[in-house]
Amino acid sequence: MKQVVFFLSTLVALQLNAQTPLSPETLWSLGKVSGLGISKDKQQVLFSVNFPDVEANKGNVKTFRIGINGGNAELVTNPDIFLTNTKISPDGKWLLSSDAVKIKPVFGTDFYPSLTKSNVQIYESLNYRHWDSWEDGKFDHVFLNNLVDGKPGQGLDLMKGEPFDCPTKPFGGDDDYVWNPNGKQLVYVTKKSYGTAYAISTNTDLYEYDLASGITKNLTESNKGYDIAPAYNDKGELAWLQMKRDGFEADKQDLIIWDGVTKQNLTASRDDIHVESFKWSEDGKSLFFIAPQKGMVHLFQVSYPGKTKMLPVIKQLTKGEFEVNAIVGQSGNQLVISKVDFNHASELYTLDLTNGQLKQLTHVNDAQYKQIAQVSAKYRMVTTTDNKQMPTWVIYPPNFDPSKKYPTLLFCLGGPQGTMPHYSFRWNFQLMASQGYIVVAPDRRGVFGNGTKWTEGVSKDWGGQVINDYLSAIDAVSKETYVDKQRLGCVGASFGGFVPAPRTHRARVRAGPPLRHRSSG
Repeated sequence: MKQVVFFLSTLVALQLNAQTPLSPETLWSLGKVSGLGISKDKQQVLFSVNFPDVEANKGNVKTFRIGINGGNAELVTNPDIFLTNTKISPDGKWLLSSDAVKIKPVFGTDFYPSLTKSNVQIYESLNYRHWDSWEDGKFDHVFLNNLVDGKPGQGLDLMKGEPFDCPTKPFGGDDDYVWNPNGKQLVYVTKKSYGTAYAISTNTDLYEYDLASGITKNLTESNKGYDIAPAYNDKGELAWLQMKRDGFEADKQDLIIWDGVTKQNLTASRDDIHVESFKWSEDGKSLFFIAPQKGMVHLFQVSYPGKTKMLPVIKQLTKGEFEVNAIVGQSGNQLVISKVDFNHASELYTLDLTNGQLKQLTHVNDAQYKQIAQVSAKYRMVTTTDNKQMPTWVIYPPNFDPSKKYPTLLFCLGGPQGTMPHYSFRWNFQLMASQGYIVVAPDRRGVFGNGTKWTEGVSKDWGGQVINDYLSAIDAVSKETYVDKQRLGCVGASFGGFVPAPRTHRARVRAGPPLRHRSSG
């Protein structure tokens, strides 16, 4: 018996030794999993996997289906036959779509058609470019198409002549326009401003178009910040995400319900909740949503009291050191979600709503993970210079040995507001730690999930308390005997790229070339 135990122990040790630290090449061999939805019969989950092809500089996307209770995934060539087309009206007579329409002159030939060799672009105000996309005078519009024998006819432009976008740029998608289940109205998102006014405003609104009258009505005119992500339940009650202040794109994002008469903020009671995304429950009596929580991102459920005098009840459904990054859909007691942790990219899971048990549904990258040495992560609280408690992640290299000394990196998040990512194909903590570094990732001022005062602590103070927060984090971790104080560095992009610039770092950090794009602010 002792010989058998010794043999198994040796075998496990050999397998662990066979694992290698994560490399950039291995990272970019992993499939990127995205949930598409639950099948019409509620028995299957549809998902896509983007397989990177580094040599071709593109991704190869394939679609699969898998049973709601697990099993083998099957390749699907036509996912539309399994999923409900939410862009078709309930009576099957109309199809919603979007298309780009040329509205404004921008190019030289728009102004002077005879100058066919002209390649100039003419702008008289903002917004002339967003990130890597130049303003070209085209705007995405919503079209209402009559279906004849299942085929769309001539589309009616619901935004004819308007220099506004739906889907909204840069993050909008086809969820920006949705049917009311009564089939008589539809709702779409747009920001009705142009030029400089557009560039400095976040005042998107929800517009309701009535098919019978052709009248468009602004449902959110009184709110001056973001109104996005409209979604109806089967009763015709409308939910969406809302920020209150115009021009503040990192305002607290709440979940709003409108029953056709009264609007109700379901998350107003929780100052620490910033809703990232949501879905209605099957019975339309509650909503599931995702929100950051002190260094993690978790799944919640909030009741919808309707016209009763009861207050909304918010319940956290997941707990643990991971990040829930998508809600795919519900099938009875099973809620399908996507989650990541410091060693694993997105995979789909089912959450049993009766007992809270999580079960992994997809296993796209299991073969690669068996070959990759895992890092370890420790969650700790750091006392800041103003005596606050700051959530901080410390990620350790594979096979970490506390008797040794390690170079240590301070990770500086961009934003300046945002959520600390657990797994990213841009700034990957596992990849950094796998090169032999300890990585320190603090939830400094500006990070969601710690209350609005904490989030707004970075506003108009980019070189103030947020810098002290970073220094508090690296100072606290540097007290550990395994940190090599002669080899401290920092890394970050965007706002995080500016952080290494202040002179206050030089006494601590020996390396940290800032990676930033000055034109992006």
